[in-house]
Amino acid sequence: MDPVTHLLTGACVSRAGLNRKTGLATLTLTLAFEAPDIDSIYYFGGSVTGLQHHRGITHSLIGAPFVAAGVIAIVYGVHRWRSARQKNATGGKSSGAFPRLPPNWKLLYGYALLGTLVHLFQDFTNNYGVRPFAPFNPKWYAWDIVFIVDPIMLLALFLALVLPALMALVSEEIGSKKPQFRGRGAAIFALLCLAAVILVRDFEHRRAVNALNARTYHGEDPLRVSAFPQPINPFSWNGVVETRDFFQMAPVDSGSGEVDPLNMDVVRFKPEETSVTLAAKKSRLGRVYLDWARYPLVTTEKLEGGRYQMQFEDLRFESAEGVAQHRPPVLAGYVVVDPQLRVEEMGTGLPPDVVPSRK
Repeated sequence: MDPVTHLLTGACVSRAGLNRKTGLATLTLTLAFEAPDIDSIYYFGGSVTGLQHHRGITHSLIGAPFVAAGVIAIVYGVHRWRSARQKNATGGKSSGAFPRLPPNWKLLYGYALLGTLVHLFQDFTNNYGVRPFAPFNPKWYAWDIVFIVDPIMLLALFLALVLPALMALVSEEIGSKKPQFRGRGAAIFALLCLAAVILVRDFEHRRAVNALNARTYHGEDPLRVSAFPQPINPFSWNGVVETRDFFQMAPVDSGSGEVDPLNMDVVRFKPEETSVTLAAKKSRLGRVYLDWARYPLVTTEKLEGGRYQMQFEDLRFESAEGVAQHRPPVLAGYVVVDPQLRVEEMGTGLPPDVVPSRK
């Protein structure tokens, strides 16, 4: 999921009642729900390194306890810093203003571990997936039911945190007593909304996959099919079908069970394997990309001087509508090789229009 959803979910989980057990619960849970994405620092080592390690060890079951420990170290540092500032401001006496409850560090570590594990679950629900058993098993797992940014989830979480604050301002204006904790009911309701979205999308996803499996495509039976979510409509899915000779992309209406109701399907034929494509696939970008991609498609373009440029795409992030409208592929990669099939350039994203020769 996107970082904002992770952060807001952590805050709502705390407000649902966990913040009544120990001080610093909200800070701990909010940080822990986003902490596994610390692996984004790998992108400073280059786009290929970033892709290789994204959702790797920090998104695994074996890494979760260490990520949680890192969160607690940060929270403890913030706590010591705030406590020192308060003592300096009050002449060496603690004012007790931060936090309202004394922190229970063992319980806070449990909260941090909970937040880290729920982060893994949230990422598992979308079609990018996670590698929960890394480094021993590098296999990717994905539920394919929730778009990476779900507006309904974001709205429910945002309102659950904002509305109680607005109500508190109204209460203060009329002189009501300020409660120590607020927003529990709204937080619980938001978390129930998240659960409802997941359940509905799982049900509709099953219907979409069944509809794709029930057909033949240009006389060929499907080898495998997938349905990928769109951001708002839970009945609208991007279908991808693999046969022996081609991939077919088509929208699916899970509500009616129809595949390609508007005749928008797109067929992408599997290209012939050549020494050029093999050289690209053996490159570092090729190995990393093919390890991650679920429906990879590699196309070749000949450049000047006997050089070749290969573009890597993963069809799970594309749609028939996007291909028909010539939208650039999402989360693509490219490799450029010289006439001797040695790698000259590689990276994630779209290939440059013209890659200059190193000679």
